[in-house]
Amino acid sequence: MSAVSAPACVVESSPPTSEMIAARLDRLPASKSLWRFVFLLALGGFFETFEMFSTSFVIPGIVRSGVLVTTTEGFFALNGVATYIAATFIGLFIGTLGFGMIADRFGRRAVFTYALLGYATCSLIMAFQTEALGLNFWRLLTAIGLGVEVIAIDAYLSELVPPGMRGRAFALNRFLSYMAVPACGITSFLFVPHEPLGIDGWRWVIALGAIGSLVVWVLRRKLPESARWLADKGRLAEADAQVSRLEQQAEQDTAQPLPPVVPSVSVLVEHKSSFSELWGARYRKRTVMLVIFHVFQAMGIYGFLNWAPTFLIEQGVTVSKSLAYTVVMGCSAPLGPILAMFFADRIERKWQIVFGALLIAVAGMAFAELRVPLLIIGCGALLTMGTTILSVGYHTYQSELYPTRIRAMAVGFVYSTSRLGGSVSGFMIAFMMGHFGVQAALLSVAGCMVIVALAVALLGPLTRGRTLEEIND
Repeated sequence: MSAVSAPACVVESSPPTSEMIAARLDRLPASKSLWRFVFLLALGGFFETFEMFSTSFVIPGIVRSGVLVTTTEGFFALNGVATYIAATFIGLFIGTLGFGMIADRFGRRAVFTYALLGYATCSLIMAFQTEALGLNFWRLLTAIGLGVEVIAIDAYLSELVPPGMRGRAFALNRFLSYMAVPACGITSFLFVPHEPLGIDGWRWVIALGAIGSLVVWVLRRKLPESARWLADKGRLAEADAQVSRLEQQAEQDTAQPLPPVVPSVSVLVEHKSSFSELWGARYRKRTVMLVIFHVFQAMGIYGFLNWAPTFLIEQGVTVSKSLAYTVVMGCSAPLGPILAMFFADRIERKWQIVFGALLIAVAGMAFAELRVPLLIIGCGALLTMGTTILSVGYHTYQSELYPTRIRAMAVGFVYSTSRLGGSVSGFMIAFMMGHFGVQAALLSVAGCMVIVALAVALLGPLTRGRTLEEIND
């Protein structure tokens, strides 16, 4: 027992510093306790994704109930499907840009805890709306909470796990998140075409997702605050206590002493963050790359995912069959993160992103030409898998590219630009499909993904196996 506890005692006898806190976190093994924290974070991600991906599944039901219409005479008509999609992305934009920085000020845990509670409540209220204005308003508020939650979670996860498991941790997070895609699809398939207890099926789908989020809120209340964030704010005693508990749990899980602490680089500690730092010499290139990436990946990915059932309907497939096809395609979503578990920490992050983007581009162009049901499903599954591989890569990547003092603000800003792209995607697809057909709409998706691949390949830095401090300080 004395051999196991000795390393922790040696660490505790030295005055804590930001460098030591970071080094102690980075030498933690991939223990059962650490993976448990990752699982609890990912469990919340399941219901976040359920909420975000419900858009394409519930739209046919909302249209059938008469709350929204598929196409409108006016470009920005409030009762159209495009407005509902736009409300989602505008809300995510406000949440990530306007409130992402509060996680740098008030802490990762506090922010993602209250954001989850807020968006779940708004989503539950949305399920009872009977008019387009009320539906879009509560959808907007729900999306704001979702935007805040995603940013705080990504910052927290990147700061918690060591470099050797960072890619796998994000892959597990995205795996459980994307399990929500088939879950949402199956739930929609069972409820949307029907009216259980005389209530529109789409309302059941939204309400079930909100209730699940509230359950996760209860389960995650005991997660600790980010030790890196505490150290960055000068709360070194609290950070030291948090890391000590993680070290003790790791030693208990592995029954082995931890290796010596070796700080790799000096950590620049500034208790104030500045938006202008994103555009300074050190981070400007990264910021430009991520802005280009996010705008076009959102236009491409959500341009397909939100309109997939509609693409099929426009080509003569019935509503029920289009939902069934979409459910089957959605079932492939978790395969991307599963595959990423094997290469997320072995292949450079930027090339994972480039591969995912090109896979989406190729599959998107093929999807427009296919008419055989099995081939449509197979091609859609490849496209869906490409989006999830891309998602694993960029969620890990963007959280690595900025220091702790501005991480949430920076990730919130660049991520917010994807919400602008996503809000435009609905109008882009509607315009292309209305004037040139489904093939042209899917060709625009492919074009967006080619731009994504070029931006990351040409401008993205290398991060694999490096500590956050090595990448940024």
